[in-house]
Amino acid sequence: MNYANFPLDKRMPLPNSDAGNGEDFIDIERLLGMAARQAKVVAVCAAIGLFLGMLYLQTTPPKYVSVSSVLIDEGLNKIVDDISAASTTMQTDSAILSQIEILTSTRLAAVVVDKLKLDQNEAFMNPPQSALAQGVGLIRGLIQYVRPSPPIPGMGDISKLDPATRNALIATSSRDYAILKLQNEIQADRVGRSYVIALGYQATDPGLAKAITKAYADAYLADQLDASFDATERAAVWLQGRLTELRESSQQASLAVEKFRAEHGLSANSDGQLMSDKQLADLNAQLIVAQADTARASARYQQYKSIVDSGSDNAFKDAAISSDQPSSSVISALKTRYLTVAKRQQDVEANFGPDHPQAVALAKEKADISKQIFGELKQLTESYRNEYEVALARETALRANVAAAQGKSSIDNQSQVQLRDLDQKATALTTLYQTFLGRYEEAAQQQSFPVGKIRIISDASTPLSASSPRTVIVLGLSLVLGVLMGAGFGGLNEFNERFFRTGEEVRDRVGLKFLGYLPTIGSRPAKDDKQAEALPDAKTARSPAAIERRARMRVSIDAPASMFSETLRSAKIAFDVVMEGQGSRVVGVISVLPGEGKSTVAANLAGLLAANGARTLLIDGDLRNPGLSRSLGMEAEQGLMEAVVNGQTWQSVGKIDRQTKLAIIPAVLRGNFSHTSELLSSAGMRRFIENAKETFEYIVVDLPPLGPVVDAKAFAPLVDGFVLVTEWGRTPRAMVRSMLESEPYVANKIVGAVLNKVDLKKLAKYGSFGASEKFFDKYSSYYLDKSEVRSKAAV
Repeated sequence: MNYANFPLDKRMPLPNSDAGNGEDFIDIERLLGMAARQAKVVAVCAAIGLFLGMLYLQTTPPKYVSVSSVLIDEGLNKIVDDISAASTTMQTDSAILSQIEILTSTRLAAVVVDKLKLDQNEAFMNPPQSALAQGVGLIRGLIQYVRPSPPIPGMGDISKLDPATRNALIATSSRDYAILKLQNEIQADRVGRSYVIALGYQATDPGLAKAITKAYADAYLADQLDASFDATERAAVWLQGRLTELRESSQQASLAVEKFRAEHGLSANSDGQLMSDKQLADLNAQLIVAQADTARASARYQQYKSIVDSGSDNAFKDAAISSDQPSSSVISALKTRYLTVAKRQQDVEANFGPDHPQAVALAKEKADISKQIFGELKQLTESYRNEYEVALARETALRANVAAAQGKSSIDNQSQVQLRDLDQKATALTTLYQTFLGRYEEAAQQQSFPVGKIRIISDASTPLSASSPRTVIVLGLSLVLGVLMGAGFGGLNEFNERFFRTGEEVRDRVGLKFLGYLPTIGSRPAKDDKQAEALPDAKTARSPAAIERRARMRVSIDAPASMFSETLRSAKIAFDVVMEGQGSRVVGVISVLPGEGKSTVAANLAGLLAANGARTLLIDGDLRNPGLSRSLGMEAEQGLMEAVVNGQTWQSVGKIDRQTKLAIIPAVLRGNFSHTSELLSSAGMRRFIENAKETFEYIVVDLPPLGPVVDAKAFAPLVDGFVLVTEWGRTPRAMVRSMLESEPYVANKIVGAVLNKVDLKKLAKYGSFGASEKFFDKYSSYYLDKSEVRSKAAV
């Protein structure tokens, strides 16, 4: 039965990528695991960083800083602020920054250099340097030697000049260098949000630092005084020249105003208002009153006219007479009489009927009263009509007067605009002249006592302790940089980690069942094995390396309680479950690369099966490099190749282990025979395996690696299941995955994978929290001690 026909739930699917589970969030547990694995790298780099920091402290000369504080005070020169053209408000940050630029200017640096003769001071020009600075200078010197700077234009070769000129040029160059050096090294910073500027200089000589700082503060103070004096002097000279022009211009402007007013007759009242404007205002006020009277008269007339037009029958109903009218008493009396008669008529008609003579007389009397009321209303309407016509005539006359006055006022207003322009110009010139005159007088007085805007509030003092290098900061920074460098190297190591470390990676990255860890056994390096191979056969068999190799092949027999043996039992259970129901089981042990220990695994697996009583056959199928036969120390004339080619059975070439009854088929290297894959896939090999199945329950075949040759692929049809051996920390995951993807037939038959040559001390660092790798020390009571395994392997 082939493994490709097993149910899908017994096989793990090949994952889609080698990038992990694809989670987007940061895996804190993984980061902590990386930190634990790279702790030594980080510690070594941190120690290197501390050493370099201490070396820097030992080779760096101490430097001292002297500081002086300067206050920019507006209160010291309020007079100057009012008259000086150079005055500026100091309420903005830009003004403070401007003062800092003045402090670090070339002019101030030149003043200090000349005052202290710094260009001749060796301590200033060539101070002692740290080893780091000397190294940087050496590199710069080499660069300039390789790529020399071009000569200064216009100077040519100064060696050809006469000594006096050459010395002058050298002195000028030294002074320029000193100015540039001082300008770059002086420190000027604002203190917080205040108007205080901290001025400081750092030097290896504390006395020099104090002298330069004090000289800088004095030079800044003198520069401010000179600037204030110069600005005041320039302002006074300029003001004197402008006063004569302003006086003449002001007089001419005043004469032009009076002349224009006289020519256009623009007289004004006590309030300054033109007579034409006053008259127009009065007429407009009268017109407004006349318009109101006309509107009132028109409304009253229209009201009574509508009553009269409605007829005598409705006159009584609509006779709403204002109380201020003279005839209101007559109409009111008539209305009262009308109502009395109407009431008596209603009573008589109610008692005696409408035909009664008294009812007829009362009706006649009521009609007469209504006519009288209508007559009174007609008279009132006529009177109101006359009043309306009078008011309308008065309004019309006032409108004509207003139009005439507006024409006169418009002409005067046009002239007034020109007069106002002339008057404003004259007033402005007069005000400007008076202002300039006052400032000139103040500037003339200010020249004798110029006041600066700054004062020194803290003088430079001799520093008592070095400001740099700071031991704590340097060591702390060195430690941090060392840790960061270690983290970088550790991250690089983790990035380059492309090998199998845990069983979880086997399951997740390549989709294979993980069978267990096989710890490293033996202590001799692999180069001893290669040296032993070069010895003669007799000496090879007796060499310590050959003895240890044979012992490694029997670990599962000599130490059945070891972790190594327990992992092989897990492999046995795995392929027993997968191959359940088969009489004889052919198990191929493969690897991707040479040297991963597949031969050791195959020999120990077969030995374990045989020691448990199972009839087991071990075949060395690596016909090109029979490492299994060589490690077992088997000296045979015939092996697997001869048996398959000659059609022999396993009995003719097999060897039997006396202790476990394990049957072994060795392989004999025959020159440059390269057709091993055809041999392993031939019909003769199939007959050989079928013959062996009749006798043995398990047939364990040690096959060549999958990477370099195709022998294992050719033998795959005869195998019921493969056990993949990968070396811990050596076998690339990408290579295993590529092999599984390119050889699905082989991949489908892989029962599981084991990690060989595991360093149990380091394994716990790669396991996640709570994983079994973290608890191997607690399993020690169930396993044979590793030292015991090594001692038995050396027997």
